[in-house]
Amino acid sequence: MKSNGLSQEEISMRLEELNDACEAPWYLEGDTLKKQFAFKNFNAAFGFMTRVAIKAEKEDHHPEWSNVYGRVDVTLTTFDAEGLTEKDFAMAAFMDRISGL
Repeated sequence: MKSNGLSQEEISMRLEELNDACEAPWYLEGDTLKKQFAFKNFNAAFGFMTRVAIKAEKEDHHPEWSNVYGRVDVTLTTFDAEGLTEKDFAMAAFMDRISGL
């Protein structure tokens, strides 16, 4: 099922709303939403990734990410929309809520 991509105006508005509530901001890179999360150690980072993985499976919306020790680099996009959708911003907000940062 193809998702509807957001307009540039909608993306700017949603990004501003998202970043109002967090210290480390999300940023745009092309048609993706990116952020780096920093945790005190590998266990905390892996716990975060596990919680996100459970949500991602439930929502059928999976991040691109990498993990090195206490760092998790995240990229969100909706491939079938060839850009950003509400799904990406909802997942970003979820990640911010559970990160504890």
